Amino acid sequence: MSFNSLGLPKYLLATLEQNNLYTPYPIQEQAIPAIMQYKDVLGIAKTGSGKTASFVLPILANLEGQPPLKDRHVAVLVLVPTRELALQVNEVFNTFSQTLPFTCKTMAIYGGTSVNVQMKGMSKVNILIATPGRLLDLISSNAVHLNEVKTFVMDEADKMLNLGFKKELDEIIALLPTKKQNLLFSATLNPNIESIKRVMLTDPLIIHIAAEDDRIELINQTAYAVSPEKKGPLLRYLIETKNMQQVLIFTSSVFQADAVVTKLNHNNIQAKAIHGQKSQFARTTALDNFKAGKLRVLVATDILSRGIDIQYLPYVINYELPRSPKDYIHRIGRTGRSENPGEAIALVTPDDEHHFKIIQKKMKLALNLIDASQLDF
Repeated sequence: MSFNSLGLPKYLLATLEQNNLYTPYPIQEQAIPAIMQYKDVLGIAKTGSGKTASFVLPILANLEGQPPLKDRHVAVLVLVPTRELALQVNEVFNTFSQTLPFTCKTMAIYGGTSVNVQMKGMSKVNILIATPGRLLDLISSNAVHLNEVKTFVMDEADKMLNLGFKKELDEIIALLPTKKQNLLFSATLNPNIESIKRVMLTDPLIIHIAAEDDRIELINQTAYAVSPEKKGPLLRYLIETKNMQQVLIFTSSVFQADAVVTKLNHNNIQAKAIHGQKSQFARTTALDNFKAGKLRVLVATDILSRGIDIQYLPYVINYELPRSPKDYIHRIGRTGRSENPGEAIALVTPDDEHHFKIIQKKMKLALNLIDASQLDF
């Protein structure tokens, strides 16, 4: 199947061709025609499955010929859990808006930057991508109104609920018109998502895509048994001996992320951290440089991992194991994507060994622990 068969207008097909995109992902095959017919959709698919374009393309197509709204009244609202994801979704909208035969202004709003600048920029916005807290800030200042929203998208809904946004979500949903198109995307289908589905969606098309993050056959996994005091030296040894030029490292805390970066830079390995205590400018710059291959090492915490979407990432290292086996699979799923092989490495201390066995059971994969004390570092 090609994009030509999905009913998209010629100007969007031209943009897809300019970006060398010819074959839709499975979620795009199902979602695009349904959204263009103004159906509600529930899409269960993780980052990397093509879901962003699955709603961006039909939303842009449906805006053609729509009468203009009053200023500061948006036609489309996309709600996301993190600043990084807001910027990523905004970038996709801007990419596919290049050939539109009509004016369409898209804007991303999020915390960590000047609210006054965002308030001024809200004039004549058609599509708004927002994190919940900052959206409520702008609503309280009368900088934006939601009573004319035609399409409402909730992206990474499970992450939003996990991060404690339920109260904000309830407030926002209460401000939206009853009659509108609702699109709900989530990495998992759990009781919280089921309850939102019942409240939000009317006779939805339900699309459940086996996530790339769960397809780990392209990922070469290794694990090292190491004492806590030797984790730093082992990390540097692996980066240097494997000549890793682009590696994503996960830690479980902000403190540890910063500590790892400090040690790496002290040893002439260029590294930056992204986490909730970094400024938005620092986070965006680090992520952009990493994606462009200008930064060798990026150290991240789980809270930001869904904003990291790189088609070809050769290495992921779990410096610390996550609490959830699902989070472990999600982390290593940043590599081995789009039919490109990748390598995932775990550093396992004696205290981690029982938990790592649980993670392996979840993956249905047994790994031999390499004894790091036998290595020359």
